[in-house]
Amino acid sequence: MSLPETATSMSGAFDSIPIIDVGHASTHEERVALAQQIRDACMNVGFFYITNHGIPEETINNILSAMQAYFNLPVETKVESKLYHRQGGHYRGYGPLFDSNIDPANRGDLYESFVIGWEERLRREDDDKKADNNPTTTENPWPSEPAGFREAFTNYYQAAFDVGKFLHHLFALALDLPESYFDDKLKRSATMRGLHYPPQTGPEDDRIMGIGAHADFECFTILWQEPGIQALQILNSKNQWINVAPIPGTLVINIGDMLSRWTNDVFRSTVHRAINRSGVRRYSIALFIGVDAHVDVEPLPSCVSPDRPAKYEIINARQYVRKRLREMY
Repeated sequence: MSLPETATSMSGAFDSIPIIDVGHASTHEERVALAQQIRDACMNVGFFYITNHGIPEETINNILSAMQAYFNLPVETKVESKLYHRQGGHYRGYGPLFDSNIDPANRGDLYESFVIGWEERLRREDDDKKADNNPTTTENPWPSEPAGFREAFTNYYQAAFDVGKFLHHLFALALDLPESYFDDKLKRSATMRGLHYPPQTGPEDDRIMGIGAHADFECFTILWQEPGIQALQILNSKNQWINVAPIPGTLVINIGDMLSRWTNDVFRSTVHRAINRSGVRRYSIALFIGVDAHVDVEPLPSCVSPDRPAKYEIINARQYVRKRLREMY
């Protein structure tokens, strides 16, 4: 059965999220088998967990400690002008509480964040991060405290980005494409957001939540959730919210609108939200894997058929990201 035919048969009436062990992928045959599991998850749910992802526990613990120390600083320290993420229009740095309202039906998003983009461990002569003030290539601002913050963030970023490179090979196989298809299209455009969700104490209908219902707009997201604190929920086709419980040792992967568009909606970009009613602070880390600025995105031939013609026009990745960022903020 072709990809378009399979997609048509998927109902999206899921009540759980698949867990996929990616620890055995040394041979092409193993990667093809993994790609089949990922294809099913992306078509029916749009979310899945991965185990044996390879990010060291120490790397995770270090960035968690850095976030806890940073977000505990006085607001005046965090919001200094050079760190405010809207300064210069580059969307890098600190974002305070209620700085965004991703769901127009709500009154604001109850989280604060620190956002970074691509950064080499060792700067290279051909580093083009400042080119065009592009949101995906802009220089990262860094706070002067706490000590070790920059190292913790960049180490996690690079480790998670390596997971992203591995996954886009599996996505290519899942879409009946050469394994290296995305290699020249997803080189650097990844944005990472360290997130702090204070506990919500107001009434449940006050239209304020950690982050309102939305779909991510990049290709896919790699999410680490703090263990033991339930907050993330995803919406199925029956209009039911399904909990995405934080499972120790896992990362959560979800498809974004860009990859859904690229696949002609064969892969599902699922609406989700976060509500922290645990009574304690919650931390998470999201790495959004995007498309490099020069790439023009149009539905892939393997995802188009006479019965499922292309739904989307060609769009430039840079223009698309800028449009979605303006809508978010």
